[in-house]
Amino acid sequence: MSELFSVAGKVALVTGATSGIGLMIARGLVEHGATCYLVARNAAECVKVAAELGATGKLGATGKCHALPGDLSTIAGVEAIAGALRSREAALDILVNNAGAMYDAPIEEFTEAGWDSVADLNLKSVFFLTQKLLPALRGAVRERGGASIINIGSMGGSRVGPKENYSYQAAKAGLHHLSGSLAKRLGPENITVNAIAPGFFTSRMTQIPEAQLPAVLNLVPRRRLGQPNDIVGAVIYLSSEAGSFVTGSVIPLSGGMTL
Repeated sequence: MSELFSVAGKVALVTGATSGIGLMIARGLVEHGATCYLVARNAAECVKVAAELGATGKLGATGKCHALPGDLSTIAGVEAIAGALRSREAALDILVNNAGAMYDAPIEEFTEAGWDSVADLNLKSVFFLTQKLLPALRGAVRERGGASIINIGSMGGSRVGPKENYSYQAAKAGLHHLSGSLAKRLGPENITVNAIAPGFFTSRMTQIPEAQLPAVLNLVPRRRLGQPNDIVGAVIYLSSEAGSFVTGSVIPLSGGMTL
């Protein structure tokens, strides 16, 4: 069983990895023996978090962790990050596209800049980072038989929420569909592509005021927020041998909100 769900010795890259769900995923991968590259825009924070996750004495980590700071909001930034990873690793087993942004405003006041900043980071950058990292992903196929791409979508891509975050919901819905398109193209190469659609997790993007928490939890049949092990378990399943026959799926991780 431990071998079936093992990510030990694999190389992973996680975007948006210094806070929220991205940090949960990165910590889990390192603690389960992967070598993890953290991508985030804030270079100082990226280096700090990588040092903390890679410090065996502090977290009991068995893997390794490296900072790979960069800006995914532009194609030049995407190319720089992909080039930096390829200069260090010939093979990439796990790519977790998690970086994202949110913007909300009344429909009459919604701006083009607000739309583009979200759509570019949440959708366009995912495609082009995947494209630029294909040589490294194919390297993992040659060396270890397969590779995994995991796109972090959102329940907002499947159902309309109360906020007027039009570009966010559209981009996440597009990301779910893009995951299927990539899965169809890359499946014959032994590269799986799946999306995880989280519900309510605590992060910078989804701060829930204490007064609203009971109402929010009432929407969740499990009656709680998502915890680190919830997202880590899903990522490890999809990126280990256990999930090697799962591709093109959008997995709701929402405590039953889809019911």
